[in-house]
Amino acid sequence: MPTSVLADFQQRGLVADVTSPAELDAHLAQASRAVYVGFDPTADSLHVGSLVPLLGLRRFQLAGHRPIVLVGGGTGLIGDPAGKAGERTLNAEDFVAACAARLKAQVRPFLDFDRGPHAAILVDNYEWLSKLEVIPFLRDVGKHFGVGAMVARESVRTRLGTGISFTEFSYQVLQAYDFLSLHERHGCTVQMGGSDQWGNITVGTELIHKVRGARAFGLTLPLVVKSDGSKFGKSESGNVWLDPARTSAYEMYQFWLNTNDADAVRFLKIFTFLSLEEIEALARRVVDAPEKREAQRALARAVTRLVHGDAGVQEAEVRTAARFGGEGEDGAPDAVLAADSPRPVWKVLKEAGLVPSTSEARRLIQQGGVEVNERRVGDVAEALGAGAYTIKLGKRRIYRVIIEG
Repeated sequence: MPTSVLADFQQRGLVADVTSPAELDAHLAQASRAVYVGFDPTADSLHVGSLVPLLGLRRFQLAGHRPIVLVGGGTGLIGDPAGKAGERTLNAEDFVAACAARLKAQVRPFLDFDRGPHAAILVDNYEWLSKLEVIPFLRDVGKHFGVGAMVARESVRTRLGTGISFTEFSYQVLQAYDFLSLHERHGCTVQMGGSDQWGNITVGTELIHKVRGARAFGLTLPLVVKSDGSKFGKSESGNVWLDPARTSAYEMYQFWLNTNDADAVRFLKIFTFLSLEEIEALARRVVDAPEKREAQRALARAVTRLVHGDAGVQEAEVRTAARFGGEGEDGAPDAVLAADSPRPVWKVLKEAGLVPSTSEARRLIQQGGVEVNERRVGDVAEALGAGAYTIKLGKRRIYRVIIEG
């Protein structure tokens, strides 16, 4: 019996919270459903963290459902207080409109817009939010929101000490209205988003029930963090963007190639469409032959292909091989780092993803467990300049690292 889409999400670690799991599972099994995710245009590009909900929509589409991408040309003018310690700076209308246009173009390659009844839909909430009239909106929609419940929501409650404007306080009402609008226009019954959106999503399910007497569901995805607790989605040069003008195919490939062993298998589940059986096979190879970094290579190829296509993967691997001088099984180093000046070996180990933490890197050096180009590193302060290095950890783990000056 095929695995349900919700079960697949759970097995991949893609579920943070869900409204009535058994009911949602049955709801999805009964018919093709419309599922939506929203992205506010706060920048002119999405970043790698945005792949989690975007690929989540693709998983729903492959399972026979209809994905809806909502670009928040309207809500982007307001600002979501979720996850923010202070008030956002309001962006100019022309900036938000320009960013919205860029995001609409950027999401298209990830979904199939020519799939008959399951074809993806792309909408902009500015279309309906910009036409709202205050008095009818307050009478017809506002009356369904209790102030006590709105204040109790985490995105608002955590801001009460530092202050929150009525503008941002009203954001949850607008997001709920988006869900209602998509329900009425496209029969949408499921909203998906990051774990910080749980309160906003459940407000929408409640509004649909109150206004239309219909059942709607919410599903949130966990925040992706590295195994050492550090923030995911950052490289040495800053955010890793989906826009090729900001993050090249080569940089994207290197970002994933530098993934730590402790994160590689988990990221394969989240960011690729490899089967769980294929991922389990790669997980065994991580244990048996970590120096080959097969899981990291599979991850780098899969995600770079999703974002930049086959040509991007080829470009990244050719450039990687050229920079390492063509050595190794496929001419590819395990990591390429940028440095303006020599950096400590322990820092190279950590930033190349060869160890899970700084303390582990220092411990290995102090115990004599690190060799660079067949020479044991005896001083924790020893530094490496630009060049190509073969690094051995312990008795059998061998890695190839380039430091570019």
